[in-house]
Amino acid sequence: MLRIPRRLYEKAVERGIDLETRVVDLLLNEVELDPAEEASIRLELAERFLKESKEYLARGDAVQASEKMYKVVEECVKALAKLYRLPEQQRAVEEGGSQLLGKAARRLAKMLKEPRLEFVWAVAYDIHVRGFHEAKYGVEDVQGDMEHIEWLLHYTKKQLEERNHNGV
Repeated sequence: MLRIPRRLYEKAVERGIDLETRVVDLLLNEVELDPAEEASIRLELAERFLKESKEYLARGDAVQASEKMYKVVEECVKALAKLYRLPEQQRAVEEGGSQLLGKAARRLAKMLKEPRLEFVWAVAYDIHVRGFHEAKYGVEDVQGDMEHIEWLLHYTKKQLEERNHNGV
């Protein structure tokens, strides 16, 4: 179990820092796994976030569901960016910038000829801002976006499986 001084934890939370994601990003950067292995770890996180988002929706908590849904997409974009060795992924980890992940999603959409990647990123960013930070969306507003989030998770898994199968 990781222990963090309470004041540091509270300051990080006050500033909106997602400690779990930040620690995972830092560890993955230090451990230097091959791209497929890192993508697999990120998919494991994405699957957990998807499960949590559904639990929050079932409890009527649109705010936390929105954040977890965004996290699914964030991890999928990071996994794909790592798998395809995009420079935006590494910079996003180092600098913590969602704009870099947005650029990565756009580049991936063009590179893989899959425009839904860019669309799902836009949906996720919308629910991150309006659903989580601004708490403007209710359960019914974000529930319909779940199909897009699930699609991206399945698509990312498929990409990883194909890359592993082809030995890339």
